[in-house]
Amino acid sequence: MNNNSIQVMVVDDSVVVRGLLTKALQTDPGIIVSGSAGNGSSALTILRKQSFDAVVMDVEMPILDGLETLKILQKEFPKLPVIMASTLTTRGAAITIQALAHGASGCIEKPQAGSASEAMKIVADQLIPLVKSLCPQKAKTSVATSSSTTASSGSGTQTLSRTTRLPTNFSSIRAQAVVIGSSTGGPQALSRVMKALSEKMTLPIFIVQHMPAAFTPMLAEHITRDARRPAQEAKDGEVVQAGRIYIAPGNYHMYLEKRGTQVLTRLNQAEQEHYCRPSVNPLYRSASEIYGSRLLAVMLTGMGEDGIEGAHDLVARGGYMIAQDEA
Repeated sequence: MNNNSIQVMVVDDSVVVRGLLTKALQTDPGIIVSGSAGNGSSALTILRKQSFDAVVMDVEMPILDGLETLKILQKEFPKLPVIMASTLTTRGAAITIQALAHGASGCIEKPQAGSASEAMKIVADQLIPLVKSLCPQKAKTSVATSSSTTASSGSGTQTLSRTTRLPTNFSSIRAQAVVIGSSTGGPQALSRVMKALSEKMTLPIFIVQHMPAAFTPMLAEHITRDARRPAQEAKDGEVVQAGRIYIAPGNYHMYLEKRGTQVLTRLNQAEQEHYCRPSVNPLYRSASEIYGSRLLAVMLTGMGEDGIEGAHDLVARGGYMIAQDEA
């Protein structure tokens, strides 16, 4: 066993799904699935005896489900990255969003593909970059790295710090819109930001959260409750209204377009940027073209470098940029 390999535990009550997740992960030579369990209780027993770099865990399981297991993991192993795997059901999506709000590092959809090889490829494409982004030190030193590995957060933070433009007094900003980019760990940070919004703040807010398509409708519902104002998945060609929150649907880039005196939300499925769709870059770029120095941008927690180029453009046009630091 290579000590530099990323050690992953897979937890799922289905033997077939555990096998699929294991095979998908181990298509990358830098990842080893060195433990598995059929429910949360068994997983905890193993985790208390053996160390892992990341856990991939089913949302719905008997004995101890994914959400309750996650809560225990957060107390006993607060730095252990946990990725939730969910079926494409309303209940599964709802529990997944709760898990993300409780500190899960990311989520993937369980595939509905007809063949095992197709299902394995779908899982691998979602899971391998996510695992590597959550274990950047191991990803750097493993014997081989996938071409789809996302960059570590360190380089992105350093690059972003060179683009950041902040006023000495935040009350001096006369913004007309707010744009937010969020990635790994983002739903928890988003929830805190949304809950803290003043009810007097009526600017339109646009959010890109890296998340599979099955989960963004449920994310919108949670943000509606947290922010105490309407939040929804953006629609192509929709007229932007004050006091509303627009969220990029999973698998679609969201950008803004000026038409006369109105601003519209637009969606497309153009090429991924930094392995992301939605990417925050199209939102930052297009919003800065429209609002210029009247734009306030926020970069929340995440891994990789998505949003760096858009942040450069935004600041060059006079917009303001706030970045969440690691602490």
